[in-house]
Amino acid sequence: MLDPRNVKTIADAKAIVEQRNLSHVKVGVFDIDGIMRGKYISRAKFVSALENGFGFCDVVLGWDCQDQLYDNVKFTGWHTGYPDAPVRILPDSCRPLPFEDNGLFFLAEFTDQAEQVCPRATLRRVIDRARQMGFEAYAGFEYEVFFFNETPDSIREKNYRNLKPMAPGWFGYSVIRNSVAADFYRRMLAICEEMDFGIEGLHEETGPGVIEAAIAFDQALASADKASLFKTFIKILAQRHSMMATFMAKWSADYPGQSGHIHLSLKKEGESVFYDASKPHTMSDAMRHFVGGQQRLMPELLAMVAPTINSYTRLIPGFWAPTDSTWGVENRTCALRVIPGSPKSQRVEYRVAAADANPYVILAAALASGLYGIENRIEPEPEVRGNAYDLKFPEQLALPRTLWDSAQRLKGSKMARDYFGDAFVDHFAATREWEEREYRRHISDWELARYFEII
Repeated sequence: MLDPRNVKTIADAKAIVEQRNLSHVKVGVFDIDGIMRGKYISRAKFVSALENGFGFCDVVLGWDCQDQLYDNVKFTGWHTGYPDAPVRILPDSCRPLPFEDNGLFFLAEFTDQAEQVCPRATLRRVIDRARQMGFEAYAGFEYEVFFFNETPDSIREKNYRNLKPMAPGWFGYSVIRNSVAADFYRRMLAICEEMDFGIEGLHEETGPGVIEAAIAFDQALASADKASLFKTFIKILAQRHSMMATFMAKWSADYPGQSGHIHLSLKKEGESVFYDASKPHTMSDAMRHFVGGQQRLMPELLAMVAPTINSYTRLIPGFWAPTDSTWGVENRTCALRVIPGSPKSQRVEYRVAAADANPYVILAAALASGLYGIENRIEPEPEVRGNAYDLKFPEQLALPRTLWDSAQRLKGSKMARDYFGDAFVDHFAATREWEEREYRRHISDWELARYFEII
C-alpha cells in the first residue's frame, strides 16, 4: 500500500485512490485570504482531473472571507459572469484525512489567467526567481493560537463577548496546563505529524488558552503549504473537540496579539548563503543585504503582511510586535531578528508577521524583499541595540498605520509589480481596499458607548 506522503506522480495518485477503493476524494484551493475552499469529487472525475485539470468557480478569488463579492476588482465579477477557472491537482500534496477513515486530500492550484492572482502561484514565481539567482529558500512558520471552550453557535449567541478560554490566567510555558490538557495536545501533535506539517515545538504562551506551535522548516513552497494546512486543520480539530481556535492578529485588547513569525534562510548548492564566520554576527554580505531589502521594503509590502483591519491593532508598542521596520541581533523588540548560529541554523526571523496573514502571500513578501536586497546590495540601517520601542527612527522606516494606507503603498510599489506582477498587485490591493470599506460601513460598540448619549 502506498503511503500518502510517498505519492509523487499522477500515476501514484491514481494508484493510491484505487488501492483504498475511494468513491470520492477531497480537493482544496486557498483563496486570497488563505482560507481553504474545496469539495469532494468522484473517483472518475479525480482521475480525469489529474490529467486534464478541472474547473473551479473563480468566485473564490472574487469574494472576501464572508463570501461578499468584491465590487472593485477586474479579474472576476458580475462583469465576467464568474466563470470556472482551471485548476491543476498537485499529486505530491496527497495527505490522509485523520477524521475520515482512509479518506485522502489533495491540494490544487489555479492555472491560466487565474494563476496571475493565485496566492500559491505568486509565491512559486518568487521561488523560481530565487532559483534563477542560484538560491533555494527555506522557511519555518510558528503560530500563536487562542483556544476557547466555545462552538460556532455559542460565539454568535454571545456576540463574541465573554468567551471562555481553554484555560484561565497567564501561564506561559506551563507544564501544568499542557499536562492537564495532554489528551488534546497529543491529538494535535499526532494529526500534525500524520498530515505532514509536523510540530517542532509546542508550548503554552502567555495569556488564557493560547499556545505557540513551531512547524518544522522546509523548502519555502512546502513550508507555506504546511502552514496553510495547519491553520485549516487546527480549526477543524478544535471544533471536533467542541472548541474554537482563532488566528486573529488580536482578539482582545487585554492580551498580546497573535504572531505568525517566519524563519527564513537561503542555501546555494547545499551550503548556507547567510553564514560567514569572518563577519560580525556571522552575517554574510548576502544575509546583510537580504535583511536590508526586507527592512527597506516592509512598509511598501505591509498589506501582504498585515492584511486585515485587525492586523493593525497588534502593531503597537510594548506588546511583542514592531511599529517600525527595524532589525537587531537576537532582539525581539525588532521587526527583523537576526539569529546567529552555525551554517545550519543561521537565519532571520520575520517578526512583523501575524497569525492572520495568508502564508503564501506573506512568505512571498518576506522572501521577495530579501532577494531584492541581494540583487541591489541594499545595506540595512544601523542595528538596534536595546528596546526598539524607546527609540525614534527615520520616517521611511515607519509602518503604515491602517490597511488603507498599506494598500496604497502596495499599489505604488515598483518592486512589488516587478516580483509579483501587475495583476496580483492590483487585485490584492483592491481586496484590501474593499476590506477597509467594509469596516467603515459598520458601527462599533466603542462608538456607541462613547457617543450615543453624550455627543
